[in-house]
Amino acid sequence: MAAPSGAASCEDFAEFQELLRVMRTIDDRIVHELNTTIPTASFVGKIDAGQTCKELYQSLMDAHTSRERIIKNCIAQTSSVVKTLREEREKTQDDLALLKQLRKEQTKV
Repeated sequence: MAAPSGAASCEDFAEFQELLRVMRTIDDRIVHELNTTIPTASFVGKIDAGQTCKELYQSLMDAHTSRERIIKNCIAQTSSVVKTLREEREKTQDDLALLKQLRKEQTKV
């Protein structure tokens, strides 16, 4: 079970959460994955359990690395937006719409 490899959109938080949910599928189904990966007594000679476990482990590590990369990327993008909005806020103290947008982005981070 590979994780989606498309670029994550950090603009829509609900979409981002859904992407992470999909990317967690292998973790959420780990018991099933282990049950289908480790051979039963009747299949022990037909399947290389060591290799199969290594492949499962690699899939887990790839999924974790991918999720970590996407999360860190979105944190960096949103932090950059927050920084820009803070700079604008310092110039225009009375802009309530700007303050609202700043709070929204800070909450997202």
